[in-house]
Amino acid sequence: MLSVPLPHAQRDILDGDLLLFRRRGPISIAGRGEHSHAAKAAWWGGELFCLEVREWHGGRAVTLASQVRRCPGRIDVFRANPAGRWPEYDRAAATRFMRRLAGCDYGYAAVLSAAMRHLPVVRCWTTPDVDDTALDRRPPFCSQACAMADRIAGGVDPVPHLADRVTEPADLARSPFYQYRFTLTGDA
Repeated sequence: MLSVPLPHAQRDILDGDLLLFRRRGPISIAGRGEHSHAAKAAWWGGELFCLEVREWHGGRAVTLASQVRRCPGRIDVFRANPAGRWPEYDRAAATRFMRRLAGCDYGYAAVLSAAMRHLPVVRCWTTPDVDDTALDRRPPFCSQACAMADRIAGGVDPVPHLADRVTEPADLARSPFYQYRFTLTGDA
């Protein structure tokens, strides 16, 4: 883990880069990995923002500095489309998609549905959900929103063998479409 103070890291964060928040403790209802929340970075009027769909708030845009103060040492920055491996990726369109989610409700039903698939009995009786085109009118949850932004607007499916509606932060962390860069600290 490479820890970098936000003031020194800002210039290396691009629109559409993935922000994954590490769990606060060992127990969390949010999936299988070490991250419990996903968001996207965006430059807006010369200020770096965190675009997210968060429980209790829904879709919102807040300064990344405010989130680093709230969660120092827990926000990992991942470069979207490292080394330009996906030339069709539209970073600006993915960022606009996330901005447009500001004000949307949080997908409590969607996250519950995704979590239920991990229960031992349920897991044995369900097939993998790989169809991104299936109609789902429920509001998104955090990692679903990030996957949708990159697939629908950005033009690249970051987790091609998994539907957005069941994509968890751990799935994004393992995707070759993102590359870990550093972890943000509040130190100057």
